Amino acid sequence: MHVVLAGGGTAGHIEPALALADALRRHDPTVGITALGTERGLETRLVPERGYHLELIPAVPLPRKPTPELITVPGRLRATVKATQDIIERTKADAVVGFGGYVAMPAYLAAKRAGVPIVVHEANARPGLANKVGSRYTDFVAVSTPDSKLRGARYVGIPLRRTIATLDRHATRPEARHYFGLDQRLPTLLVTGGSQGARRLNETVQAIAPRLQQYGVQILHAVGPKNELPHVDDIPGMPPYRVVSYLDRMDLAYAAADMMLCRAGAMTVAELAAVGLPAAFVPLPIGNGEQRLNAQPVVKAGGGLLVDDAELSPEWVLSHVLPVLTDPQRLWDMSRAAAEFGRRDADDLLVGMVYEAIGAARGHGPHRG
Repeated sequence: MHVVLAGGGTAGHIEPALALADALRRHDPTVGITALGTERGLETRLVPERGYHLELIPAVPLPRKPTPELITVPGRLRATVKATQDIIERTKADAVVGFGGYVAMPAYLAAKRAGVPIVVHEANARPGLANKVGSRYTDFVAVSTPDSKLRGARYVGIPLRRTIATLDRHATRPEARHYFGLDQRLPTLLVTGGSQGARRLNETVQAIAPRLQQYGVQILHAVGPKNELPHVDDIPGMPPYRVVSYLDRMDLAYAAADMMLCRAGAMTVAELAAVGLPAAFVPLPIGNGEQRLNAQPVVKAGGGLLVDDAELSPEWVLSHVLPVLTDPQRLWDMSRAAAEFGRRDADDLLVGMVYEAIGAARGHGPHRG
């Protein structure tokens, strides 16, 4: 069996694709996997690092919304679709699984031309253009949120890295706090704005850190590799404030923490819910508002707080985050609510859909397109 994965561009597209690749290999170590990407995406580093074969295709940026520019897309896509179809036919692909973004659209069009079954996975609450198109060509559409607008979609969650999906935060906590040089007993706030960091989160936390420490809260803060590390002195008798540029062990960071202050990318929301870590979500105020939509279901379930970027301030953290961190019962209730909403088995569920799509194409069930 050979599966082509189309999830290039951002980590939000690539990580679920790689988690599915790992799950496919667990089910069948002989499965062939080819990842599609462009030379400008993160996949050029992330895919080979995980041991998978990457094929590059020409990048064709897509408009985020239906605009007059859409008329030019088929012409610009033609060469990319042909290149993608060549890869699909050369690898004798049994299925194409798309995760949205620049790479997914040509993959869906090429798979349709080649008569290869398609599986669509949409991580965001608000689907992008590529997946809206792809979902018309298949009955096998997986989504990360129960109230998705994609027609005929199945709620499976987002495939997660095994280190996250299998994490026992409570059992791993002693090791995690030792790893980061944190106190074993104190309530712990984890802060990160994602792979690039977030200036607003950084500035807010740096301003409020001394007050949080005075209330007995310790902080683990990843400022992002492009941001300068602030100078922080350890004050005898005060809780630690650990500042790093980047967290390469997110599993240990989640295990060390009692609560997180973060953006609301689909991957972040899914990981926190899966491991049962409450969060104060600060949606990125750009794009089409999908980050707020990503966070709303888990917040509604009681597993997090939500604040607009413009409303985030030291005062807000003091009045909303601090009361949670210093109330063990509320932390426990929010953690349980997040975990009940979270999905740890999305990778296996998506593997099942891939096999189902292949079976349907071979005449063992219904298949459209």
